[in-house]
Amino acid sequence: MESQRSILIIAIAFISFLLWQKWHEAYGPQPVQPVTQQAADSVPAGVPSASSVPASNGTDEDVPVAASEALPQATASNSTKQTISVVTDTLNLTISLVGGDVIHADLVKFPVTQGSDEPYSLLRAGNGLYVAQSGLVGANGPDGSSQGRPLYQAQADSYELNGDTLSVPLTWSSNDGISITKTFTFTRGHNDVDVSYAITNNSGQTAQFQQYAQLKQTTAEQEGGNMFMPTYRGAAYGTADDRYNKYTFGDIEDDPLRITTTGGWVSMLEHYFISAWVPSQTETNSLYSRMVANQYAIVGYTGEPTSVESGQVIELNSTLYLGPKDQEKLAMLANGLDLTVDYGILWWISQPLFTLLKFLHSLVGNWGLAIILITIIVKGAMYWLTKKQYESMAKMRNLAPKMQQLKDRYGDDRQKMSQAMMELYKKEKVNPMGGCFPLLLQMPIFLALYWVLLESVELRHADFILWITDLSVMDPYFVLPILTGASMWMLQKLQPTTMTDPMQQKIMQWMPVAMSVFFIWFPAGLVLYWFISNVITLIQAKMIYASMEKRGIK
Repeated sequence: MESQRSILIIAIAFISFLLWQKWHEAYGPQPVQPVTQQAADSVPAGVPSASSVPASNGTDEDVPVAASEALPQATASNSTKQTISVVTDTLNLTISLVGGDVIHADLVKFPVTQGSDEPYSLLRAGNGLYVAQSGLVGANGPDGSSQGRPLYQAQADSYELNGDTLSVPLTWSSNDGISITKTFTFTRGHNDVDVSYAITNNSGQTAQFQQYAQLKQTTAEQEGGNMFMPTYRGAAYGTADDRYNKYTFGDIEDDPLRITTTGGWVSMLEHYFISAWVPSQTETNSLYSRMVANQYAIVGYTGEPTSVESGQVIELNSTLYLGPKDQEKLAMLANGLDLTVDYGILWWISQPLFTLLKFLHSLVGNWGLAIILITIIVKGAMYWLTKKQYESMAKMRNLAPKMQQLKDRYGDDRQKMSQAMMELYKKEKVNPMGGCFPLLLQMPIFLALYWVLLESVELRHADFILWITDLSVMDPYFVLPILTGASMWMLQKLQPTTMTDPMQQKIMQWMPVAMSVFFIWFPAGLVLYWFISNVITLIQAKMIYASMEKRGIK
């Protein structure tokens, strides 16, 4: 088999893989939830129902929903300041005193564009609504009241992290002796925020509460990836039995999530960044989703119902993560949360490759050089496959005259032709699949590294050299795509074809040009990998051909 055909196979297989994946996301069968996890009715066990909130309508609508453009209605209206600001070394937040929701979150260490002073906004109110809500429902929960959300009180309008930790307490009290302190605790260098509720019951009777938390955002179309750089925007969740599941906005609209599990987590994803609620990992939680007004998607959880005796003080906790898809940090928060860095079905190859890439970066301090080094290592490790591939192709080319003789002898008699070919292969000790099999073994590694370079937030705004200041976007001057096409042309010249079909010859002649155009939309880091891979292949081909010449193989 000709190496040019191999290149064509790679391109077609790669494009087919991307198209199949996009089709599967849109139209493929969705995973069926285990029966043991699914609730018996349409409302999960943890979502407030008629039994837990007598004053409500008995649906999952009992869990509060923020208004699309304004703050939710409060139980009191005597406050002129209904938001506070919190600034840390990683986050710049705005928290509404109505319900204690996080309605705005800037990621301080991640500019919206390279070199910009404006930080990336993950959460936002108003247009493009995307907020993180949390609270207490249940018979005595202030968020489950028919009067609206509770209005918390804060000691200051703004808070700033100066030490290693910062606690921001919000307080609320009812007329019947129940007081709640909702505390946000921030830690230097962390994007995860501890959210706790200290509940004091002095009402003279047992009170019932249930913790909930949810993420809500608009489903309106936003800028995203394309066929060559597919990115996912939507919900995801994890359970004790199924660590990671995507749940698209279409899924939320057509088949709302209703699962009860030990631990678990819920999240909203976008390229490079994630917001996630992580409840207690030892308690039973109910994960849910729903669509509001056909334009706002919600994914959340409710915890176990909690009874608080009169005179008793209890504390409930959860964790809110707002930040980049950092695999190490996410893995520490919940089982499977690190899988939101979605490498697809080849994650078991991608994760070791990413670990190696990070190690190389720790040595050289430049992600572009790290990509070059990992390419050298990968191509070096696969040298024996490349050698087998090239030797097999050389032997098949040498058999071309004998194959033509068989065609002339047997004509259209396919059966005799096939028998003669098998005898020829056996006599000459040639495997007709020898050129394809090594190629098929290399494809998963290329695809795995493709997803590593596409998904890793570490490459966002990562500088290389000269004009390439961001390896996560396309080469602004198209130098790398042109060099890649030139290297493919050189590989073609190094491996002259014996093709006689004019159409195939034209396709192969234009292949480097087509691939150069194809690579224009790829991130520079990916094109750098392919270009260096081609250069190494050229060097290896020279070595392999020299070795074959010494052994008398043309």
